[in-house]
Amino acid sequence: MSASRKVVKKALGDMAFNCGGGAINWFPGHMAAATRAIRDRLKLADLVIEVRDSRIPLSSANADLQPQLSRKRRVIALNKKDLANQNVMHKWIQYFDSCKQDCLPINAHSRSSVQKLLGLVELKLKEVIAREPTLLVMVVGVPNVGKSVLINSIHRLASSRFPVQEKMKRATVGPLPGVTQDIAGYKIAHRPSIYVLDTPGVLVPSIPDIETGLKLALAGSVKDSVVGEERIVQYLLAVLNIRGTPFLWKHSNNRKSEGIQYESEEKPVYSPKDLLINRRKPPNTSDLIYIEDIVTEVKRALFVVLSEFQGDVEDENNLELLIEQQFEALQKALKIPHKASEARLMVSKKFLTLFRTGKLGPFILDDVPDIAPAS
Repeated sequence: MSASRKVVKKALGDMAFNCGGGAINWFPGHMAAATRAIRDRLKLADLVIEVRDSRIPLSSANADLQPQLSRKRRVIALNKKDLANQNVMHKWIQYFDSCKQDCLPINAHSRSSVQKLLGLVELKLKEVIAREPTLLVMVVGVPNVGKSVLINSIHRLASSRFPVQEKMKRATVGPLPGVTQDIAGYKIAHRPSIYVLDTPGVLVPSIPDIETGLKLALAGSVKDSVVGEERIVQYLLAVLNIRGTPFLWKHSNNRKSEGIQYESEEKPVYSPKDLLINRRKPPNTSDLIYIEDIVTEVKRALFVVLSEFQGDVEDENNLELLIEQQFEALQKALKIPHKASEARLMVSKKFLTLFRTGKLGPFILDDVPDIAPAS
């Protein structure tokens, strides 16, 4: 067992990721009904686009659906590629190639990226198009991997990518009893008619590996309130320390140390929400500079604490002590009042936002499995 997994296990105690109780109950009732509905629809699908998070290419797979998905024409779309380490991503592509599985890193917000995905889908359906008047493409994935964003991007591209003769409309395939969010179909092409089915994000009822559950929580597939922001940050700091990532931030500098002043004399009020994408509101330059300097302070704080730490990070007790010291350093770097009643929670929320928006850099949390040599 890795040191990061040991310290996480110690910090979280006997917490279990399962729907039957324990400290975490994260499998809502509607997911069971949605899973059954998805299984039924999969039988009819001509091709499946399985959307996963590029930062967790394996952990973001729904293990319960894999046996059925592996028997279908499938394209794995590794979404949020802009948040993933590209130096590691090519190894994941090689891995999926070795498994004879079509895989494509994408950014669902990017027109060119979605066009490339649709081109691969067309290629995979080429032999079926010749003999079938109606084709069904199904989009599946765990929560918060970007399925809805991808569907909306496909909508916008449909008129140019496919010879659609009528105004695109949402075509409800049919309400399914007990499903909170109906599985709905969208017509994207005519002659042959091609429908894309969007599905609710569903998780597996039980995750035997606690680290997989924490990776899903870190990526936002499990609600923060279910696991606890502090627990998620403990895991993230463990991973960063084990990998030695803060050492890469040794030369981080900010404008203040370089004598560069803000364009605005008014001190911006920093909020984690400022980091989230808001396409309607143009960014304020001084706010962006302030956030960038906050990120620099955070990186330097983690580097200083790790570089001065005398213990062995491979030892779970030492690693736990190091993480405690880093929490204190993060509180100062993020300018959170020392006596704030919920200071630790505020630190956790802001640090998670920095990670999830890519401000700390690109990451891939899953390790690439060994590729079996060709016989």
